[in-house]
Amino acid sequence: MLQKAVLKLFVVVVALQLSSCKKWLDLQPQDGLTGAEYWKTKEQVQAAVVGCYASLTGSATGSRNAAESFFLWGELRGDMITSTLATTPEQIDVINVNILPTNSVSNWRGLYETINYCNTVIDFAPGVLQQDATFTQAALDRYVAEAKALRALMYFYLVRTFDQVPLKLKSTSSDNDIVDLAKSSQTVVLEQALKDLGEAEQFAVVDYGNRDANKGRITKAAINAIQADIYLWLDKYTECVAACNKVINTNQFGLIDGSDQGIWFRNLYVTGNSNESIFELQFDQQKLNPFYTMFLTSQRKFLANPIVMDEIYTVDFLDPLKFDIRADGASVRATDQTIWKYVGLSTSTTRALEESYAHWIFYRYADILLMKAEAENQLGNGQAAIDIVNIIRSRAKALIATAQNPAPNDKIAISDYIIKERAREFSFEGKRWFDLLRNAKRDNYQRLDLLLDVVAITVPADRQQQAIAKFRDKNCHYLPIFTYELTTNKALVQNPFYK
Repeated sequence: MLQKAVLKLFVVVVALQLSSCKKWLDLQPQDGLTGAEYWKTKEQVQAAVVGCYASLTGSATGSRNAAESFFLWGELRGDMITSTLATTPEQIDVINVNILPTNSVSNWRGLYETINYCNTVIDFAPGVLQQDATFTQAALDRYVAEAKALRALMYFYLVRTFDQVPLKLKSTSSDNDIVDLAKSSQTVVLEQALKDLGEAEQFAVVDYGNRDANKGRITKAAINAIQADIYLWLDKYTECVAACNKVINTNQFGLIDGSDQGIWFRNLYVTGNSNESIFELQFDQQKLNPFYTMFLTSQRKFLANPIVMDEIYTVDFLDPLKFDIRADGASVRATDQTIWKYVGLSTSTTRALEESYAHWIFYRYADILLMKAEAENQLGNGQAAIDIVNIIRSRAKALIATAQNPAPNDKIAISDYIIKERAREFSFEGKRWFDLLRNAKRDNYQRLDLLLDVVAITVPADRQQQAIAKFRDKNCHYLPIFTYELTTNKALVQNPFYK
């Protein structure tokens, strides 16, 4: 877990580059050290912070790439993907609600590696003030803010996926730091995450002076986006709206114009780091993403579920010139159900393997708007929520067939409208399962039907009743703790459903 796998801490520490012609993150590995031997200069602190981000693009211990974990955890249990002949048995078991603790999809090691990188910055960077006279308190505060915010985001992914998880706030940098940790509740973990984010917000950078850094590193706006997401998960709607408004009121972001699908697609998904982007995981020619083989080759593991085109986006058969720009040629290639966002070089041309560096988008402006809409609806401001949804739909040229006209006081109907619009807007961006679960669990699982409907779409008919019975137990909505973690950390107890 957060133990033996992270003892070789800075095997990957990368150089920071802020030139206009290159990505801010140069992923050429450099050797690094921990402890007193390493922490002497401000440049080493900077490299260590960059190492926190780099750990998400490739693990020092060979753990699964974080972007792949985010996709698997956010999409396998949703209803927008389907398997192929190359899908692994473990992945099929997750889709079929048949996961066991031995299933490596539930391996969380990569995220705890990143958490340990962040903990190490938080623990050791302050000591550099006494080592390097050119290192200022303001610079230290900014670096620690990045580490705390990134740590908070990792814990948010973990609790949404596993429910209770170990909360480790001190670094593991030697054998003496290895301790067995019990799980902490969602409440405790998210309270810590919000505390970290609140502290980080005070010192976070607003503008690094470079577009790629602004989108690839934690900024104040990225912190506000994470806060809004956590508040929405915790049903703290007033706080969610306030956090969204902080992002909106910066006037730094906007929806990319959708009048030309090709230009929109290129800016948002091919080039990346667009005006709409708030925080993206940066890949480039030196560090490719994991999606080429997952979605494009003859061994691709996942396809878009047929419902994506048939029901989620739909087609105007009377006028083929009318289409949702997020559909064919953007999220999916309709002719063969290819998941397109990560493998398309244009709306009709695929990437080559060496061009597989589409970014993983954590947050973009459309998400801020739709999170605000969801919160406004729960606060009783239904018309405000509808107006926001219609802004998103107008940009996307959404078809009339997917339009709804809920009454402003019909909270359930508006909620369904927002859920469906989020499916259209964020297809395959790792948000679907979390969107469904967040809405399902609200008001003591008043909308369990949202999860049961998934079973009817994704699970084979002869297994559906068993899957439905499992989903009626809320503990089944979270993944099991991977068996390896139980054997190496004796303080851990398996999630109740999997005992």
